[in-house]
Amino acid sequence: MKYLLKIILTLFISINLFADEKFEINKIETNLGIIWGIDFIDDKRMILTTKAGNILVLELDTLKLKPLIGKIDVHNHGQGGLLDVKKSPNFDTDKTFYFTYSKSINNQGVTTLASAKFDGEKLINFKDLFVSDSATDKNVHFGSRITFDENGHLFFSIGDRGVRKYAQDLTNHAGTIIRLNLDGSIPSDNPFVKSRGKLPEIYSYGHRNPQGIFYDKKTQRLWSIEHGPRGGDEINLIEKGKNYGWPVISYGKEYWAPLDVGEGTHKKGMIQPKKVYIPSIAPSSLIVYNGKLFKSLDGKILATALKLRHLNKVEISEDLSLVKEERFLENIRERMRNIVESKNGELFISTDSGNIYKISSN
Repeated sequence: MKYLLKIILTLFISINLFADEKFEINKIETNLGIIWGIDFIDDKRMILTTKAGNILVLELDTLKLKPLIGKIDVHNHGQGGLLDVKKSPNFDTDKTFYFTYSKSINNQGVTTLASAKFDGEKLINFKDLFVSDSATDKNVHFGSRITFDENGHLFFSIGDRGVRKYAQDLTNHAGTIIRLNLDGSIPSDNPFVKSRGKLPEIYSYGHRNPQGIFYDKKTQRLWSIEHGPRGGDEINLIEKGKNYGWPVISYGKEYWAPLDVGEGTHKKGMIQPKKVYIPSIAPSSLIVYNGKLFKSLDGKILATALKLRHLNKVEISEDLSLVKEERFLENIRERMRNIVESKNGELFISTDSGNIYKISSN
């Protein structure tokens, strides 16, 4: 019964994670490859994406797994591949899932937003909604998470694609967070809609590689977490039209020498991060927990780490400073790729080892 393997964590980890709340963690899937995206079809079914191009459904009661569509043709090189998946906020009526992936154009990867319909058993009509202008010959920094606000907008992130200067160049989409309507059209109130020479899909820019974004509907705030270079990972509070500085300002060092990146850590007109990680943790997803299952997590940021292989918890203070960081689940010793919260407040974590863990109340 390999799918029913239960891992009981130590009391020390339990106390640090949920204060005095009891919990258990179960490994419910294994050996799937890099599981990049997770969302829920309903209370009993989960949809998964793997970097290699597979879209799968997992029945949470039986742990049976099956494909929802044939393998997607993706630019599966380096950090590219099939990336995030999110259920439409209007799923009850439109039956739509959204996906990001790296599309091969002239043998170069381009971060792309796609959609597909769910007919109850399988996905149909998989199609591109938005193909970004972000092609480079480098197979790094594609982004790319998806989130929604309460006003019919979709956000997704794109990394600088390995060319630093692109993050400050608004004639391309690299190093930005994109905001679209659910049909892929451009919102009329996007910050650069009326600006000549600036792409109208861009909502914010100056990002290196934001692999986690989350819109907290409870507070109406958009959060992002992104990879820095050697040091300098950032959590940012995203605001409309703002410049987050990369590569002009950074808290990281060059990979090839102990030298600062850019001009320093501050510059007028560029937004400071809410939190910086030195050394880097290599973050890959972020949520704000709003469930009722674990009261001690309410309103706190939870982020997954690839390099340092842990789950990160950060408290948001009243002045929007990020304080009281805690790290846990290190004993799993896996690159943690994604975290999602179910409707009933349970947490699910996917790893680059191809495993899915479920954290529930005990």
